Amino acid sequence: MTPMNQPKRPVSTLLKIAPWALGVAIMLAPLIAMQFTDQVAWTLADFAFLAVMLLGSVAAYSLAVRITPGLSFKAGVGLALLASFALIWINLAVGIIGNEDNPANRIFSSILVVEIAGTLIARFRPRGMAWTMVATATTQLAVSLILFAQGFGATFVLTGIFMIVWLSAAWLFRRAANQALYTQP
Repeated sequence: MTPMNQPKRPVSTLLKIAPWALGVAIMLAPLIAMQFTDQVAWTLADFAFLAVMLLGSVAAYSLAVRITPGLSFKAGVGLALLASFALIWINLAVGIIGNEDNPANRIFSSILVVEIAGTLIARFRPRGMAWTMVATATTQLAVSLILFAQGFGATFVLTGIFMIVWLSAAWLFRRAANQALYTQP
């Protein structure tokens, strides 16, 4: 077989299709839940906002899958986007401190500011992205400590979960950087 007529690798195809399928499933979940309970009462605006968040996240991941050959980098991007999406969604849906209207929840946006600024400074390069994820995890911990010190309660369990995801992404980006060093001519 020549390289032109070899079939595509199944993992590569799965990495391209799975995020879109997951996005559709996430969009359908509240719609289906609304058919069975009155506890879920979404408006058109709720669905529109979710659609914009999902479209942005999935499109960013799809772009990363297309422009980088390394699986570690793709997985790092996936984890970073998943954590960002979850942080925004949890904060807007129910609020991390109290309810979604509590002004103390605004401090969590600083975590995303660090992530976005670090990503732009790193210019999406793996080593810089690794440091960005470490900075993001550190900011997550700092936010939790600040809120605790101000008497807003402990968010350490949620913070721990997010830190594991941020640091796992950092490890994957670091691995991608090391792999790139060995594959360069």
